[in-house]
Amino acid sequence: MRKSLFLISFALSSAACSQSEDAIAPSGVVAESRVSVTANASATAVDGPGGSNFEDDSSQGEAKREFSYSWPAEVSVVPQLVRRFEEERDRELAAQKAEWQESLESSPEDCVSCRSRGFEKEWKVVSDLPDWLSLSADLYVYTGGAHGNHGRTSLVWDRSGKRALEGIELFNSPVELETALGARLCDTLDEEREERRGTKVDRNGEGYFNDCPGIDEASVFVGSSNGQTFDRIGVYFGPYVAGPYAEGAYELDFSVTASVLDAVKPEYARAFSVQR
Repeated sequence: MRKSLFLISFALSSAACSQSEDAIAPSGVVAESRVSVTANASATAVDGPGGSNFEDDSSQGEAKREFSYSWPAEVSVVPQLVRRFEEERDRELAAQKAEWQESLESSPEDCVSCRSRGFEKEWKVVSDLPDWLSLSADLYVYTGGAHGNHGRTSLVWDRSGKRALEGIELFNSPVELETALGARLCDTLDEEREERRGTKVDRNGEGYFNDCPGIDEASVFVGSSNGQTFDRIGVYFGPYVAGPYAEGAYELDFSVTASVLDAVKPEYARAFSVQR
């Protein structure tokens, strides 16, 4: 699905209906990373039996509406998550259909990018532990214009408490996690930025994208290298946060240290361990 809409958006990037990059970024979603993190803290797509892959596509002339929502088998065995995702899927599909119909009625017929829409959300397993299921969701949204936007969000399912949390909710606060990571956070980010830019990052220099953003501007993922506890942390900065849109997003991977353990909420402390 993404490929066809990418071709539309690229070919018609100068169309009259093009929106600003800020205007079309979905609320609460950061853009997809172009940097892979280590395997233990990054998500992998699961195509095994038992998962769900829902698609609903339409077309009118050259105008296209494409919708996809999927989750892996690990989610299908959790009824509460299935209901949660089904409700979100149905809500997003209804909203997309209504918005697409409005665009067909109000946009010029020769503006294909104005009249095309896309939505794709794919849930993936970050780590599957005895008491926890850590997930990430890759999100693609195209609402017309020069290009679509990608995002990634986190969800951690507490099997014993039967509730869902965002990754950052396992910690006392974004500030405490940021303090626990210390210089590692900004130094690792600068290394990635310097590699892409080909120049040294001066945090005290001019330019909005030279500073070091805080954890409150990131998505946080929890991963595992031992299959029993969380001992990896993924910190995800989207475009416009750590760099301009052209640089993509930045996803940084860190081991859990004693300092990070201190930032975990007491009720979740047993779910974490220092990486050995």
